[in-house]
Amino acid sequence: QVQLVESGGGLVQTGGSLRLSCAGSGRAFTISPIGWFRQAPGKEREFVAALSWNADDTKYVDSVKGRFTISRDNAKNTVNLQMNNLKPEDTAVYYCAARAIPGTPPSINPDTYEYWGQGTQVTVSS
Repeated sequence: QVQLVESGGGLVQTGGSLRLSCAGSGRAFTISPIGWFRQAPGKEREFVAALSWNADDTKYVDSVKGRFTISRDNAKNTVNLQMNNLKPEDTAVYYCAARAIPGTPPSINPDTYEYWGQGTQVTVSS
């Protein structure tokens, strides 16, 4: 079992930065791929970024490449999402998620993630 708690969301102006953190419990967190997803009002949940348990494999949706960076610190049981040059279209609730099977590759499909946090709101004003 893995429990996830996101933090770091808030209100920022266009061009600003935020750093989201996902704190995980349990040893399984450190050996599981972790993904970040987001959901804007009236829209489907969207993949944002993901990384493998040892961070040697990362994936990003095209719209955030060059602006967002996903990283992890297994010693602190955290996965971070550094978001720079934010745009109004980045406004959404951001969720971190963990896959149940350790060692599996990071995935862009939300249906492959079994554990989810409660989400943190990111609002980018124009």
